[in-house]
Amino acid sequence: MESIEIVGLVAATLTTSSFVPQVYKAFKNKSTKDVSLTMYTVLLVGTLLWLVYGINIQSMSVILANSITSLLAVLMLILKLKYQ
Repeated sequence: MESIEIVGLVAATLTTSSFVPQVYKAFKNKSTKDVSLTMYTVLLVGTLLWLVYGINIQSMSVILANSITSLLAVLMLILKLKYQ
C-alpha cells in the first residue's frame, strides 16, 4: 500500500467518524429538529458521486469513506423523516 493511500485512509476515518455523533444523538434523543434535510440530501448525493469516482480510480480510501458516509447520511435522513 502506498503511503499516500495511508494518508487517505486516516483522512477518511477522521472525516467519516465526524458524522457518527450526530447520528447517534438523533437516534438516542429521537429528535432531528435541528438537522437540515437539504444538507443531508446534498451530502448523500455528493458522497454517492465520490463513491462512483473512488470505484473508478480504485482508491480504497475514497471507496470506504464514501460508502460509510453515504450509509450514515441515509440513516440520518431516515431518522429525520421518522422523527419529523
